Amino acid sequence: MHLGRTVFSQLMDYVPRHEFRQIVKRHKGERRVRRFSCWDQFLSMAFAQLTYRESLRDIETCLRSLGAALYHAGIRSSVSRSTLADANERRPWQMYQELTLLLVARARVLYKHEHFMDDLDSAVYALDATIIELCLKLFPWATAPHNQKTVAGVKLHMLLEVQSNLPVFARVSAGNVHEMRILDEVVFEPGAFYVMDRAYTDFARLKAIDNAGAFFVIRGKKGLRFTRVASHPVDTMWGVKVDQTIRLVIPKSLSGYPDCLRRIRYFDVEHERTFHFLTNNFVLDALTIAQLYHSRWKIELFFKWIKQHLRIKAFYGTTPNAVNTQIWIALAVFVLVAIVKKELKLDQSLYTILQILSVTLFEKEPINQVLSEYQGPIENLDPPNQLKLFDI
Repeated sequence: MHLGRTVFSQLMDYVPRHEFRQIVKRHKGERRVRRFSCWDQFLSMAFAQLTYRESLRDIETCLRSLGAALYHAGIRSSVSRSTLADANERRPWQMYQELTLLLVARARVLYKHEHFMDDLDSAVYALDATIIELCLKLFPWATAPHNQKTVAGVKLHMLLEVQSNLPVFARVSAGNVHEMRILDEVVFEPGAFYVMDRAYTDFARLKAIDNAGAFFVIRGKKGLRFTRVASHPVDTMWGVKVDQTIRLVIPKSLSGYPDCLRRIRYFDVEHERTFHFLTNNFVLDALTIAQLYHSRWKIELFFKWIKQHLRIKAFYGTTPNAVNTQIWIALAVFVLVAIVKKELKLDQSLYTILQILSVTLFEKEPINQVLSEYQGPIENLDPPNQLKLFDI
């Protein structure tokens, strides 16, 4: 029997409250805080993400209009834009980073049976970064990427598990931090595959992946100097043109990676492009290696998706702490919806679930009923006796 709790309150039940309190305690997030708790802050920012609020004033107006429903949603304090702005600017954003990674760990358990390739049991991860642009007048602390002079912002580095389409590692850095530096922070899983673009070409760091017992697939840079050790037979009908065992010849590269590498040249018929791949895996066939690199496109789609559907392009605060807080809470909301989708066995896409939640958050219906009753778009919206324009 439903007890009249709001959909928003039921959704937040999937957040581990006890663990969150422990995280807040470790970071001293509520030091000298009297009323507006970190939980209230998280709920307010989650509400803003789910309902696509535009500003702090917008958040304040909408939350205050709820009246008694605000208390039933779990927010025990009145929300004002100054209080929320102060919380975003001063309370450690690392709390919400830990919460997000905690939710990711739970989501990975739910999605562990997802498969990317039928003949590959190993985990596959795609590593990449994207720039979140910021206005220098409002965010004077923002920096420009190393290869750009007109765009400033922060850089979101992410390791995406291809099978589940979930981020398992994320870092927010200055815009001028090079991608390859993030390889020093990733803990590599033995037997897993790490797929990267050529921006991550650093042979000493690639050797660290090999030493960890993991495999990498990376797009080779143009002008790579090497000597061929052996050539292997290939079936050119499927696009693989060359499969070689090579050794680097430049002294700096050779000192970083003294072992042999596998080099594959692949022609993409659809886009009429030739790709060169480097890997330390000599077991899988060359076509599978090419397909593994193709899976890297999933992280590009993921970045595009979160920029379109999460509030990480327009920010409610201008300090680094406020920006980091908003980004991590946005990712937490994304993972939370992914958990709900799997827990309730929903067939809808994450985008559809977010759209439904945006207009039903304060309905007093069971959340599984609200989300499962969606039947898709209604095809015929015209009354049966209504004349159509082009029939007149």
